[in-house]
Amino acid sequence: MLAVQDVDLTPNPQALKFILNEKLLNRETRNFQSKEEAQNDPLAKGVFEIQGVVSVFYMDKFITIEKEPSTQWGQIQRPFVEFIKNFDKSIIPPETELVVSKEEETALLKKINEILDMRVRPALAGDGGGLQVMGLDGYILKIRYQGACGSCPSSIRGTLVAIENLLRREMNQPIEVVSA
Repeated sequence: MLAVQDVDLTPNPQALKFILNEKLLNRETRNFQSKEEAQNDPLAKGVFEIQGVVSVFYMDKFITIEKEPSTQWGQIQRPFVEFIKNFDKSIIPPETELVVSKEEETALLKKINEILDMRVRPALAGDGGGLQVMGLDGYILKIRYQGACGSCPSSIRGTLVAIENLLRREMNQPIEVVSA
């Protein structure tokens, strides 16, 4: 049975990370900014049914919920714990197969993702969020924050600069990181 094992604070005061006792996904991340976006995902759709929820991000063994500033966490936590306890994880849509053409997977992009996987994504996941690479255009890397990082004030600019500096230092390339 699915259950919430722990709850972690995130740097975003409007988001909490709920750690579960079982894996939901093996490699994908799923990020929903509205009830409409979540229509084809029973897990996210069910979380959005809870009053005050404004975004849902999940991967591996956690779900990050962002709430409206006017909503108290007590109004969300109890209904969420009940929802998870009664949720059948077998109805979560299956993960898509990874199909990447050679043209898309340049050596530069591959190296960038290796660095992000080792140095950035674990830290973001620790704070209840994630990072998706949207593309590489020359030396401009487009990324999208997910989960708690999606609307956190520090991720909007501070983390972009930190990621940019890390990639420039590690790769010795004039990489610019922008939010997509």
